[in-house]
Amino acid sequence: MATLRDALAEAPGTGSEPAVIVETSGSSGYPKSVVLPISALRASAEATAERIGSGSWVLALEPTYVAGLQVLVRSILAGATPTVIPASFTPDQFVDAAGTTDAPRYTSLVPAQLTRLLDAAVGDPDVADCLRGFAAILVGGQALPGAEADRAAALGVRIVRTYGSSETSGGCVYDGVPLAGVSVRVEEGEVQISGPVLASGYLDDDQRTAQAFVTDADGNRWYRTGDVGEFDGALRVTGRRDNVIVSGGVNVSLDRVERVVRTVPGLEAAVVVPVADAHWGEASVIVVEGNLAAATTDDALVEARRRVEREIGAPARPREILTLARMPLLPSGKPDRVRLRAQIPTL
Repeated sequence: MATLRDALAEAPGTGSEPAVIVETSGSSGYPKSVVLPISALRASAEATAERIGSGSWVLALEPTYVAGLQVLVRSILAGATPTVIPASFTPDQFVDAAGTTDAPRYTSLVPAQLTRLLDAAVGDPDVADCLRGFAAILVGGQALPGAEADRAAALGVRIVRTYGSSETSGGCVYDGVPLAGVSVRVEEGEVQISGPVLASGYLDDDQRTAQAFVTDADGNRWYRTGDVGEFDGALRVTGRRDNVIVSGGVNVSLDRVERVVRTVPGLEAAVVVPVADAHWGEASVIVVEGNLAAATTDDALVEARRRVEREIGAPARPREILTLARMPLLPSGKPDRVRLRAQIPTL
C-alpha cells in the first residue's frame, strides 16, 4: 500500500507514470493482465469523489480485484486508511468494520455480498442501521437484480449501481451516467468507453490490446467492452456479445434469459449457463445455490419458462433448474461460469 501511496503522490498525470497490473476475473475463461497507469486510477477515484463524495471507506473486496484496488486509491486520496473485512465476509464483520465515524462512510460490494447483508438486516436491526449509515454503497461486478435493488431502497440504503471493468479502472458509469471525463458510445450494438480512466493495454499481448482498444479519426482512444447496450445519455447494458447460444436455429442471449429468470421469486440470484441439447442443439439451465424442495423447484421452473417465453420466445426457455450446495465464485465475487459449465455434465 505504501508503494501505491507513493505512486499516487508522485504521478504527474501524463500516462507515463508507474503502472499497476490487475488480473481480470476470467469469468469468460480468458483472464488477462491489464496494465493500469496511476493516472487512470487517479482519474477514476477523483471522478468518483466528485460524483458521490469522499470520506471513510470499508474494504470488503480483494485488493487484487480492481474494485478493491480502487477502494485503496480513493482512501489514499482522501487521506484515510480503509477498514478491512476478512475474506470470509459475514454481516457481523461488516458491522464491526463500519464502526462509528463522523466522516461519510462508503464501501464497494458485489451483489452476492449485498444480498447477504440484506438477508441479515431482516432480523438484525444493527445490520439494517449500519447499511443505512453509509453515504453510498457501490455495487458492481455483475448486474444487480431488480428485486435486490428494491429491497435496499425499501430499507433506506443508498445503492449506486456501477458499470465498468479492469480496463476502465473499475466502475466508470454510475447509475447509467458516465463519470466526469468518461465518454460512452455504442458502435454496431457494442458499448465502448473513452476517457482518462482507460488502461494502457494488456501485458505482453499486443494483439489483444489492438483488438480491445481502438482509436477514432479524431485521435480518441476507445475500449471495446464486448457488451451490448443502448446509450441516450443513460447507459443500458443488455448482455454480452459472446454469451449467446443458438437454440433451434435462433440466437438467444443468455444475459437476457438470466435477467428474466431473476424476476421469479426464489431465483433472484440464479445463474443461467449453456448446455448441449439433443433436440435444440443448445439450451440453457438455471443454477441456484441451496437446497430447494422438489415442488418449489418445479413451480419455479414452470414460472421461469413462462416468463422467458413471454419476454423472449419459446427457444429461449431454460431446460431445467439445478441446485448446488455452494455456487463457485471468482475472487471478484462473480459466479465462476467456466467452472459451472464444467460441472453441469456431472450433476
